[in-house]
Amino acid sequence: MITEVYPNIFKNEIPLPKNPLKAINSYIILSERRNLIIDTGFNTAECLTELMKGLEELNIDISKTDLLITHMHSDHAGLAPALKKQGVHGIYFSQIDGEILNQTTERDLFFESLNQLLGFENGTSINFGKEFGARQTESLEFSPLCEGNKIVIGDYSFEVVDIPGHTPGQIGLYEKTHQLFFCGDHILDEITPNITFWGFEQDILATYFKSLNKVYEYEIDYLFTAHRKIIRDHRKRITELLSHHKERLQEILGILKEGRKTPIEMAASMHWDISHKRWADFPSSQKWFASGEALSHLEHLVHIGLVERINKDGVLLYELK
Repeated sequence: MITEVYPNIFKNEIPLPKNPLKAINSYIILSERRNLIIDTGFNTAECLTELMKGLEELNIDISKTDLLITHMHSDHAGLAPALKKQGVHGIYFSQIDGEILNQTTERDLFFESLNQLLGFENGTSINFGKEFGARQTESLEFSPLCEGNKIVIGDYSFEVVDIPGHTPGQIGLYEKTHQLFFCGDHILDEITPNITFWGFEQDILATYFKSLNKVYEYEIDYLFTAHRKIIRDHRKRITELLSHHKERLQEILGILKEGRKTPIEMAASMHWDISHKRWADFPSSQKWFASGEALSHLEHLVHIGLVERINKDGVLLYELK
């Protein structure tokens, strides 16, 4: 469904069937010389149909259109290869997330090893289902973007902003004159972005906090999010997100008073705002996302010295110091 949300800026709401996210907001910025698409939807026939329907409704010349991917998750980057085949002019990504997307073998090995680290039993298969789309197996040619790069579309001059946390290399676009910010999944209304584990060498939750505080300082009238509602008061929402994670950390510390836990045991003990009330009823994909988020919070507590990590036969255990 196409909606003009600001002069020459359109939101193409693409349904994500059978997914708790419900839909992704793909944005299209139009001008006489050049257009820009921001994010795409999963690599599924349903998402491709809706994406192309929106482009056709706006009568876009795809050869004069660029694609910017805010981050490497499949609901954002999934249809990039399809748009490349359709003749999109250029594809832009952060160097970090673009490399993660293209390092298919290394990425798969990391997530396979993470399966054991989280505490899932050997041989457990995480079923993400067809609704998540076909996985990418070939490298995607892209032009890397970094902090401070400029993208000019018609009357808009956007500046690339690094906002890592949800992924290690998520980027946003800021338009200072009009006070517009395209933030991908960095800040969402109604739901909280998933902050998962990305390796022991970084405290990804602390990185996310730093990015939230960075965006807090920007003057923003319209925060264009990738899911759910457009946000008009970004500072209020950032304050809510920081409070949410503070409560999460306190919840985890309380649970650890009962004794050491694996990440999946921690996730099973935590409260989650989803329709399934019992951990046993969670779809396997939701168990994976919840356990990854539990692990990122546990690792943050390790980094700040409140919790100790123990590796027992390849399985992580956490306990209070």
